[in-house]
Parts: sequence; C-alpha cells; structure tokens
Amino acid sequence: MPAGQHRGPPNALSRAVRGGLRGSSDVLVSGRRRPLAEDRVEHIVRTVLGGENQDAQISITFLGRDAMRRLNAQYLGMHRPTDVVAFRLPEPDGRLVGDVYVCPWVAEREARSRGISLEEELTRLIIHGALHVLGYDHPAGSERTASPMWERQERYVRSLT
Repeated sequence: MPAGQHRGPPNALSRAVRGGLRGSSDVLVSGRRRPLAEDRVEHIVRTVLGGENQDAQISITFLGRDAMRRLNAQYLGMHRPTDVVAFRLPEPDGRLVGDVYVCPWVAEREARSRGISLEEELTRLIIHGALHVLGYDHPAGSERTASPMWERQERYVRSLT
C-alpha cells in the first residue's frame, strides 16, 4: 500500500478538484459496478474524516480485477490485482486530496476466506484507503495488524458495521 504523497492516476475527483471543486470535505464515488450504495460509501469516508478532524476531498473508485491488476502493475510494480490502493495527491494550495481504488473481486475472496461479509470487508478497505490518504501508514507483512494505523482502522470498522 502506498503511503505519503504519490502521483496516481487522475480520476474524476482529482480532475474536479483541479478544475475548481471547493469546499471542505467532498466524497466522490465511481466505478461501473458499485457493490455498496453511494450514500454508504460517503458515510464511511465522512466518518473517518470527522473522526480524524480532517477536511479532504477523497474519491473512492471501484475497479474490476483486470483494471486493478493494471493499476497495481503500473504504479506499484506488482503484477496482480490487490484489494485497495490509495494515492495522496499534493495540491499547491494545501488542500488534502486523495484517490482510493477498491477491488470488490479481491475483497470478496478475502471476506470469504475470513468468514466475514463482503460489506464488512469493503468497509475496512475504504477506511484503510482513507487513512492512507490522511497520512497514516503501517509496516509491511504480518506486523501491519499490530500497527497503530491498523488499530485505528479496526475501531472505525467496529463502529460502522
């Protein structure tokens, strides 16, 4: 998972922000197939932003397996689909902008293997991506589930599921 400031693919929100979208917190949901209702996704992101006392513009884009594999390969050098990728986009005026990409295909497999609902796993991934956009990070490997970011993420998951 990338952290910090990464130049990612421009999606609808990053284009809209550069084009003059203003205000405090804005959430944009996109993707051909959306496994969660738009208002649910917005609620998840706004809960994290409010809990972290942050104003940001964040987009959540749902991608299919092949599109996520291409994104992961192009920007992170990993030639496989992954569950979530987040990019924090630096803005010259100091606004916090981020793009989060979620792959329901990978999420469904992970949820099934863990014996949880797809909605819970998608909620976790949206929270995870939003926290990365806000600057949180975790170590790689098995240590990530003991990290402060992971603990913060799981508190949000418990409050939202």
